Amino acid sequence: MRDTRASLLSEAEILVRGRGYSGFSYADLAEAVGIRKASIHHHFRTKEALAQALIEAYDARYDAALDAISGATGDGVARIEAYGRLYLGGVEQGLGCLCAALAVELETLPEALRRAITAFFDKHIAWLAGVIEEGRIDGSVRAGLDPQAHARMILATLEGALLLERFLAGPEGFGRTLAALSEGLRPAGKS
Repeated sequence: MRDTRASLLSEAEILVRGRGYSGFSYADLAEAVGIRKASIHHHFRTKEALAQALIEAYDARYDAALDAISGATGDGVARIEAYGRLYLGGVEQGLGCLCAALAVELETLPEALRRAITAFFDKHIAWLAGVIEEGRIDGSVRAGLDPQAHARMILATLEGALLLERFLAGPEGFGRTLAALSEGLRPAGKS
């Protein structure tokens, strides 16, 4: 059986990804986990502390996924497609990206959470820019792309597709968006 802290993190992530930071309370979380509300405070004294732990756990999972993607293939477009498939689970589950769900409420969030969310997205932009730059060098990504600008565009496209396809066309629509994105990154004549 999972420990209480892990259960709290798992259920809180679902609540934040589905409702947002302001859209859930410790009462909601207590009900989801099946414990008393006061018991949550033993693990996370404040909602901010809980959100910080959520971001750290989410970031660690993405770090592991990015390392796995980097180790699996050297092809730039294939890496970006694999990165895009990380978002597909959110579409299938009807849940948004944790950090994007939090970023929607950026103006009301504590400063420490703002910094953590910014660091998460900055890391992903840097990783994507590196993939694009390496791909330009090895010929797996179309020449002439600005790595920073296209990294931001990829991230924005995937986050937007995650949001839209949760209620439009689902995984199939997300897959079409990812295919179109990938096609625009390939060198001419490569499929």
